[in-house]
Amino acid sequence: MKKLLKLIIFIGVVYLFLYINNNWLVTTDYVHESEKIPASFDGYRITQVTDLHDATFGENQSRLVKKVQATQPDAIFLTGDLVDSRRYDLENSLQAVRQLVEITDVYYVLGNHEVALNLTDEIYTALNELGVHVMPNDAVQLERNGEHIIVAGVEDPLMGKEVGQSIDEALYNMDPDAFKVLLSHRPELFETYVEKEIDLVFTGHAHGGQIRLPFIGGLFAPTQGFMPKYTAGIYEEQETEMIVNRGLGNSLFPYRVFNLPEIYAVELKKES
Repeated sequence: MKKLLKLIIFIGVVYLFLYINNNWLVTTDYVHESEKIPASFDGYRITQVTDLHDATFGENQSRLVKKVQATQPDAIFLTGDLVDSRRYDLENSLQAVRQLVEITDVYYVLGNHEVALNLTDEIYTALNELGVHVMPNDAVQLERNGEHIIVAGVEDPLMGKEVGQSIDEALYNMDPDAFKVLLSHRPELFETYVEKEIDLVFTGHAHGGQIRLPFIGGLFAPTQGFMPKYTAGIYEEQETEMIVNRGLGNSLFPYRVFNLPEIYAVELKKES
């Protein structure tokens, strides 16, 4: 009887641990400083949501939406894998998007799972109809008080173009001296972002390494394999900073361990 009770308690503790690790949403705040940021964009707030993978956070995604709303964003970036190719449920993810577009402007780029489904046109159409700024190798110039920054987005390389080519296409005819922000799903392409002189890059894809260990970090990431280099946090080289968001959902492996679902709230600050 005692052994059975201990087993029940053990199972209960493991269940609670995994539930918390996969459902407790956290916000990571970060301030990006640069001399290139115009004075009008000092304090501009960007909230990044990535790798939802058809996960659910509250009824009608209410917990996720409230978490995003609390960051008071001027823009929301969705950086791919909004859906999962193994359990496609676009409507589940659109429940969140419908509410996010009511908060502020939303910008979106593809992840590898959207491409794997071969339903990119359907997904693009659904998001466009909701008012999302879909960015298939495209860029926009955001303006405030006569000053501007560039926000660009590139499709996942599975669409058939190398990311460097996609960046060139997106930034064609854009001000080369402006502060440039890039939405791109994949962090392992960091060296290309550096080569293209992007100032700030928002990525996901790595799921934080899925299982994170103290002093070691993430153990596995898609494309990067075991002991990946880019799993979470800020990476900097030359004039480029890259944010790797741990994301929200799971794919092939169904559990996160020591790796809470994350959104990023980034504030731009003009460096004096």
